[in-house]
Amino acid sequence: MGDLLRGKRGLVMGVANERSIAWGIARAMAGEGAELAFSYQGEAFGKRVEPLAASVGSSLLVDVDVTDEASLDACFAKIAAEWGTMDFLVHAIAFSDKTELTGRFINTTRGNFLHSLNISCFSFIDVSRRAAALMPDGGSLMTMTFQGSNRVTPNYNVMGVAKAALESATRYLANDLGPQKIRVNAISPGPMKTLAGAAIGGARATYRHTESNAPLRSNATLEAVGGTAVWLASDWGAFTTGEVVRVDGGFHVLGMPQPENL
Repeated sequence: MGDLLRGKRGLVMGVANERSIAWGIARAMAGEGAELAFSYQGEAFGKRVEPLAASVGSSLLVDVDVTDEASLDACFAKIAAEWGTMDFLVHAIAFSDKTELTGRFINTTRGNFLHSLNISCFSFIDVSRRAAALMPDGGSLMTMTFQGSNRVTPNYNVMGVAKAALESATRYLANDLGPQKIRVNAISPGPMKTLAGAAIGGARATYRHTESNAPLRSNATLEAVGGTAVWLASDWGAFTTGEVVRVDGGFHVLGMPQPENL
């Protein structure tokens, strides 16, 4: 165990199981001495999160629906009651109807578009406002994005638009909260074998393509993403804000596949 986050407390939102990006981050943060709280939505996810939280010494779990203001208020009221203040927040929450993550983007429905933007983007703004109120001495807010925000990715569809909005929100939040010494950043891993990633049409082909073409010839690991989050939450990240930090083996620099894959 290290001590980069010794004495810091934070909320991790979005752990679904042991393969979640949010869990990779939580595990890395706990390994550096952080005290963690976890949110989940619904009893089924709660049963999955509870043993994971216990494994890193956390018993502060809150059932949260990010589309419900009262639920969010109750979550942060509980954290305030338990801790008083907090130092960081990890937002790893996104959603779209699985049936709209295949085929053409033009067929996106109004209902799913609005629902996807609400959960995948606005929820970060909503939780950031509440978390910032518990960070009198500054802190770090971070969210998860993906390269489909700025480059067309087959089947990513409305999630690409939602992530583009999320990245823009990150910059605006960074500017708003900078005077309070609160940093706001997004982490952009490449494709990862997670529950959320599996919902996207052609996920396996996308994973293989990026792995064989990225400069490092590898997709990111949970450990690599977790280490990046540790840095952003630690004092070493004190002057990094408004950034989209890419952890994708360098895939984002390419203009075309590697010669052997043309």
